[in-house]
Amino acid sequence: MDNTTAAYSQSPDRHDEGSPAEYRVPPHNIDAEQALLGAMLVNNESYDRVASFLDPAHFFDAVHGRIYEAAAKLITQGHLASPVTLKNFFERDAALAEIGGPQYLARLAGAATTIINAEEYGRTIYDLAIRRELITVGTDIHNRAFDAPVDDTPGAQILDAEQALYQLAEQGKYEGGFQSFHESLKVAIDMAAEAYKRDGGLSGISSGLRDLDHRLGGLQPSDLVILAGRPSMGKTALATNIAFSAAKAYKAEHHADGSVTAKDGAIVGFFSLEMSAEQLATRLLAEQSGVPSEKIRRGNIHEDEFHHLVDAARDLQSIPLYIDDTGGLTIGTLAARARRLKRQRGLGLLVIDYLQLLAGSGKFGDNRVQEVTQITTGLKALAKELNVPILALSQLSRQVENREDKRPQLSDLRESGSIEQDADVVMFVFREEYYVSRREPTEGTPEHLQWQEEMERVHGLAECIIGKQRHGPTGTVKLQFQADVTRFSDLDQVHTEDFE
Repeated sequence: MDNTTAAYSQSPDRHDEGSPAEYRVPPHNIDAEQALLGAMLVNNESYDRVASFLDPAHFFDAVHGRIYEAAAKLITQGHLASPVTLKNFFERDAALAEIGGPQYLARLAGAATTIINAEEYGRTIYDLAIRRELITVGTDIHNRAFDAPVDDTPGAQILDAEQALYQLAEQGKYEGGFQSFHESLKVAIDMAAEAYKRDGGLSGISSGLRDLDHRLGGLQPSDLVILAGRPSMGKTALATNIAFSAAKAYKAEHHADGSVTAKDGAIVGFFSLEMSAEQLATRLLAEQSGVPSEKIRRGNIHEDEFHHLVDAARDLQSIPLYIDDTGGLTIGTLAARARRLKRQRGLGLLVIDYLQLLAGSGKFGDNRVQEVTQITTGLKALAKELNVPILALSQLSRQVENREDKRPQLSDLRESGSIEQDADVVMFVFREEYYVSRREPTEGTPEHLQWQEEMERVHGLAECIIGKQRHGPTGTVKLQFQADVTRFSDLDQVHTEDFE
């Protein structure tokens, strides 16, 4: 390496006269940048080893970034990138002229000894760039905390700092791209083996409902599951039942490397945007104790019922179910809190009640369809990122009420385009009893006798209609519903399922 290049390779760690003693140069490695560029100019195949994760902005030296960008442009267009072909790009580049002009390109190629380590050079450059970004984020947090206006609350600053760090963490992953079918096949076989060993033979998390599990195979990791229904159909009750069942069944498996995985069940995060945590707890208490929630709220309970409540409360205290009842969350805030829960406690299932109460992270004006599209896309991305199923509840439009058959369809979803598109599973809760009870005719008439017979036929029955499933069949699962304790359970009697 000649004097010009050698001098340029030195890290500018010395302080300028009069500069503060505490000034520190951000982390970088000029030698690694030169080595990678030299390897690329000698053999363009070196670019393929770093193209998936390395960008021009990752280079500490701006000139090196421009050289990398120009070389990448030629290579991706099928042309040769060499000191000769790159010369035209930099003949008038003042910054390059300061370190030798186009001749610097020739020196880079001449100093390259091997292309074997090209990927390692790229990873070094990348990691140092992430460290510099981390310094920038830290500086921004520091400066904002010092100079924040009165309306910029500490809570908002912490949330923005978390989001910035998590975005940086996602950037800091250069694994990815294509993988061999052999690797994918191994993952599929491992999943089947785990399902074989697990109680019930499920590949996903059990809903606690036998027939629903049979149809879905459990709630699958990275799936976005939409549970929709009209008001009073019991969608919150069903979601609560599923969340409790998963949390109650949770069994941890500790490994030699210190990691912990779920052998069964799941640690559950529940975002209750409509009901308070106390209301949700009352529902769970009613379900588990068998004491109606109305009696619990009024305190109108007998001594034996009180003992049932105490026993149920004791059991509920130990389950890994975490509730966030903050209203008006944005999708960005929800994602940040879910990531934090997984980091601090672990997470195997996320429940959101309900989707229409979320807000998008941005300004959409009156365009609610675009906002819901961002929300559903964000939830699906979050499910893949955290590798957990997300069960999101959704309201249905009023057009259901205008049909003779009130059973919901995919077209009944509010802003249905994005919800239906992004969801892996769409389920509807339907209780015919609710509609029949509202049609009660005058007592003592023949119609009233017919109505009573119809009420007896539908009493306590519910349907979970699977309208979409990427990995299996659609159809209807019949369930038992106890309204006083908001509990769904398997229908014990023999029944038929309506396959599509």
